[in-house]
Amino acid sequence: MSNHSSLYLLLFFYVLFSACETSISNNLSDLEEVPNQYAEGFAVFQGEGFKVIEVKQAFPGEHETFRYLVVEKADMEIDRSGFAATVELPISKIVMTSTTHIPHLDYLGVSELLAGFPNLDLISSTATRSLIDEGKVMDLGSGAQANIEKIIDLEPDWVMISTLGDDLKNLEILKEAIIPTLLNGEYVEQHPLGRAEWIKFTGALLGKFEESEKVFKDIEANYLEAEKLISESILDKPKVMAGVMYKDIWYVPGSDSWGARLLEKAGGDYLFNEQKGTGSVQLSYEYVLENAQEADFWLGASDFSSLTEMKNSDPRYAHFQAFQKGNVYTYTSKKGPTGGIEYFELGYLRPDLILQDLIKILYPELLPEYSLYFYSQMHEK
Repeated sequence: MSNHSSLYLLLFFYVLFSACETSISNNLSDLEEVPNQYAEGFAVFQGEGFKVIEVKQAFPGEHETFRYLVVEKADMEIDRSGFAATVELPISKIVMTSTTHIPHLDYLGVSELLAGFPNLDLISSTATRSLIDEGKVMDLGSGAQANIEKIIDLEPDWVMISTLGDDLKNLEILKEAIIPTLLNGEYVEQHPLGRAEWIKFTGALLGKFEESEKVFKDIEANYLEAEKLISESILDKPKVMAGVMYKDIWYVPGSDSWGARLLEKAGGDYLFNEQKGTGSVQLSYEYVLENAQEADFWLGASDFSSLTEMKNSDPRYAHFQAFQKGNVYTYTSKKGPTGGIEYFELGYLRPDLILQDLIKILYPELLPEYSLYFYSQMHEK
């Protein structure tokens, strides 16, 4: 073999083997972004056999962007440096820490992947409860006290952490244990469909991205169809109050919140609309009485089972017109067998059902065949 032939052969093998390790540019413009319609807190970028996920809003306030790599092809050589976590597909077992993540598994048809969860009693999902009853899901403890040693012993493919509680303190521990840990900031989104769109985040991490896009499109279509029922020309909108007292403080949703936005889309006149904020606002009983005594409807009346129980808890509730007319509705009555409230589990993913419920309550003639899903009217006993 000539020297030239040997040189060409060496160059051929060098190019072949060096091409096996794909380098990922920090410049995401080199990748194709899969655009979100409503969610602002995360973004998904598609590469050749891999995805890059950016979580830009994992919790309120300014913070660094968390970048995750999802390797979609087995045994793919790829530069994993510079990422907060790397997820290798396929996935066989995972850990989640918020009930709002559980429906993602159900809707993507992979409930059996859940290996551990803190406080199993909070889960109402029928599919997941069956797995729990079979002993296939480990109870990791209660809330922020989740047993980190149990998580490490499970050796899950990844852990999804909700930043709403104190779970962030486990981030470094899990990183040291080389367990990919992803931050889910869905609750920071204030557009109802923005929270629902986080199913794409979960879908990308499970290798079920296309399926997650279809699930979301169906929910979006249902939501927009319901939204069309409410005409902008409605002049006499039903007046709506919300919340209950706790230790003499009345808690209501702020006017910029997810719940208030749903109520607005349902054609309700929210009587606390001047109370700005994305979370709960604290008011005095006197203020609420002055501004909402003549409300037509009272929504989200806590976890009372009847009007009688409400009145016995605090006789002042009976001073409101909505209470006297029996127009009081709660979203906490639909529960799983161990007490998990379905609204708190499924509501983020299914704002279309919440919107339909609200329209049915405020304008029953617009949805004559629809039955309330989350909400229920409270009766005397």
